[in-house]
Amino acid sequence: MTSNEADLSCVGWPRVSLGELGELYCGQSPASSAVNTEGHGVPYVSGPEQWDGTTLHLGKWTTEARRVVPVGCVFVTVKGAGVGTVFPGVQAAIGRDIYAFKPNEKADARFVEHALRHSVAEVVRSARGDIPGLSKHHLLEHEIALPSLEDQKKTVDEIEKQFTRLDAGVAALDRVQVNLKRYRAAVLKAACVGRLVPTEGELARREGRSYETGDQLLRRILAERQARWNGRGAYEQPARADLTALPQLPDGWVWARLEQLGVVFGGLTKNPRRARLPKKLPYLRVANVYANELRLEEIEVIGVADAEMAKLLVEPGDLLIVEGNGSKNQIGRLAIWDGSIEPCVHQNHLIKVRLVDPQLGKWILYWLLSPSGRSLVEVVASSTSGLYTLSVNKVGDLPIAIPPLPEQTRVVEEIERRFSVADELKAGAAANLQRATRLRQSVLQRAFSGTLVSRRRDPSCQGAVLRRSGAEDLP
Repeated sequence: MTSNEADLSCVGWPRVSLGELGELYCGQSPASSAVNTEGHGVPYVSGPEQWDGTTLHLGKWTTEARRVVPVGCVFVTVKGAGVGTVFPGVQAAIGRDIYAFKPNEKADARFVEHALRHSVAEVVRSARGDIPGLSKHHLLEHEIALPSLEDQKKTVDEIEKQFTRLDAGVAALDRVQVNLKRYRAAVLKAACVGRLVPTEGELARREGRSYETGDQLLRRILAERQARWNGRGAYEQPARADLTALPQLPDGWVWARLEQLGVVFGGLTKNPRRARLPKKLPYLRVANVYANELRLEEIEVIGVADAEMAKLLVEPGDLLIVEGNGSKNQIGRLAIWDGSIEPCVHQNHLIKVRLVDPQLGKWILYWLLSPSGRSLVEVVASSTSGLYTLSVNKVGDLPIAIPPLPEQTRVVEEIERRFSVADELKAGAAANLQRATRLRQSVLQRAFSGTLVSRRRDPSCQGAVLRRSGAEDLP
């Protein structure tokens, strides 16, 4: 041992390898056919997705356990995207992506867990391969600072006291985010039943004036739609909305089918032939369109024939509606194209609506995102097979409640004012959640630098420090 190491052992805690402090169990995965979610066999831990940061969720069991570890272990993820995740273990079977470390009498399991969580980045840096993986020797040779068992307990108690406070704060911030989501839904619900702002009918009666009703607005739009018609054959007026199952609307509002308000287009289909087309254009995919949000970080290009251009090009103000998705809640999510990329086309899984009057775009967007609109989207998108998907015809058939245009403007302005406040609160909550993560790391840093818990030093060690620093020569 060098003089510096001797001083470190006196001043701080000695560093000890995990191989000296216990036994390491390497996971072995059972056959997938032997894994179940009904509680048959022994609990099975296969990866970090079962750990949410505070709780280990035991939702899987196996009837053919190949590696069962005892109680009191510390689990470490050793493969995949979650490599280096550390969490408290239980008596369970573990899969090959998990190692379990069982401390001996020299170390407290909770102390080892916190020490590993603090220092595991050092271990992960030694991982190799496209898919990072840790080996047995990576962990067994890893050293942690180890005080006496008494100091281990004091350190753990102080860490967990600080973490309990942080957990309470994080839980409060999580509630804020949930409540903000509910608030936004409540704002949209009120907007779409005529309760967010005074209706145009109410204002007109109060002020003793006339106004253009939603029905008159719809008639004007239909006349403009017909005037713009340049398709083949005679123009056919789109069918009116079927009012049979639709709720009553506020005074001055009217039901319309989305096809009455604009022209609905399908998109391009990907196929090998497109690679041979000389003209390549950026195109929008489902991954680019979210609820009132465009994500344009990753844009692909595709071959497009000149004859398709008129149908496929997207223009600012176009509604882009997601045709299908694995989740029912994501069917029909939509955004308004902002013209960020010119020229640009869209794939067939995005249905485009070009409105006769683009002023209706924001209202239709919020209507279809509201609880009222979402329920009608699900009705239209449902099928006898139990799946949910939209098509050009189904999108055209979506019922839209149309208030008078000035009322739409006021409603949209009030929605966006309230959403702006909610967004600020959400950003503040997110920033504080990040701060809580940094504070958690700070607690661990202080714990394992010896500054979190006050402790007495050996006088001979203190003398070694003074001699090393030259402080003993001071008057």
